[in-house]
Amino acid sequence: MNPLRVLATELARRGVPDVWFATDEYRRPDIEGISGTNPVEFASLGETIPERSAETWDERTYRAVTQANLFKAHQAQIEQGYDPSLQAAKYRALESAADKIQPALMVIDSMCQYGIDLAITKGIPYVLSTTFLPSVWLTSYFPFGKSYTSPWFPVPNSGLPRDMTIGQQLANQLFRLRTMATFGKPKMLKVLAREHRGRRELGIAPEARRFLAKADRAELILCYSVPELEYPFRYPDTLLTVGAMLPPLPEAADDGGHLTAWLDRQDSVVYMGLGTVTRLSPPEIRSMVEVARRLEGRHSVLWKLPLEQQEFLPPAATLPGNLRIETWLPSQHDVLAHPKVTVFFTHGGGNGFHESLRHGKPMVIRPLWADGPDQAVRGQERGVSLTLDRPHDLVPDDVTDKLTRVLRDGSFRTRAEYFRDLMRAAGGRCTAADRLLGLPALA
Repeated sequence: MNPLRVLATELARRGVPDVWFATDEYRRPDIEGISGTNPVEFASLGETIPERSAETWDERTYRAVTQANLFKAHQAQIEQGYDPSLQAAKYRALESAADKIQPALMVIDSMCQYGIDLAITKGIPYVLSTTFLPSVWLTSYFPFGKSYTSPWFPVPNSGLPRDMTIGQQLANQLFRLRTMATFGKPKMLKVLAREHRGRRELGIAPEARRFLAKADRAELILCYSVPELEYPFRYPDTLLTVGAMLPPLPEAADDGGHLTAWLDRQDSVVYMGLGTVTRLSPPEIRSMVEVARRLEGRHSVLWKLPLEQQEFLPPAATLPGNLRIETWLPSQHDVLAHPKVTVFFTHGGGNGFHESLRHGKPMVIRPLWADGPDQAVRGQERGVSLTLDRPHDLVPDDVTDKLTRVLRDGSFRTRAEYFRDLMRAAGGRCTAADRLLGLPALA
């Protein structure tokens, strides 16, 4: 959502006419609040599908998808989220909007399969927008499928490095084989049958079903990373890496002066933001408080913690004096850009990982699921982050040790600033908008 909103805002600022943004209804205020020479129109796709939103998963599903065994977590995510019949209503809503708008070009998030299906079926030129590392959409999960990477390339979501031991190479191949086997389970065979019937009823073009169709048929793939963070492989000519999509700063010009003033008064701030999806248990909440307590006297801690999880906090009077807890931040970019923020404790998702480096801030990563383990292993190899030894336990000794090492060793900051400069050179939103507006579909 965030990179696309930054791109739409840049187009509005440039006065590009007839820009529409189609997404779930609850995002309407975000889109209608975009200001520029020309407005960005909102097209509602209805309410969020609970099964497709990690924020609304039940506790059992959440624990299955974030378990320590990365393949089982990957498998649980497939079994939970892979049901194209759930997206039929979204497809029809987007189809209705497209029939009304008659778009010359669509810019589609790489996770929005129904949007890609529609563009391919209707013959609408489209751009793929992805916050993930370039390899994620160009590496086949199946042992015999077409892939832009070699058979020995780490499979996405596996958390495996480029240079593998014999055991890791075997695990990598098994990850592929077991993914294929997941779709052969009786439950998934029924899902695939429903998918086939549903796609036929919707009239979706058969060629849209191929795994690499989304990349192969795109006019342009906008990737919000840089090649130096990725393991080397040959990119398609249409892939453009532009670095993190940064809005003009400060993004939230007026936070009431409270948070900015607090940051200004500190010597060194550890920013802890583990994503909107992460659910911390009461023991994990207590562990995080203990980490702040151990850093007291040397570093302050800013912790973004959802309100529903704050009920697990110890009494306010017992919290360490260096800890500031916020339910919501006006802008994560403004926090990461602040000179007093020295390290980011994150779950390692695509947005946060690249945004942290765009601001030149090293990280300690607690990878839980999906792309987090892949970013964590690359970040550690590139010298910009450390990964928790026991990410699913949140042991205070482990967290404090990793934070202290990153804070004391200046090489982490130096390497993060190196990638900041690479991302600046890549151009971000300006380069993305330039290339978008130069496409033949918009000529």
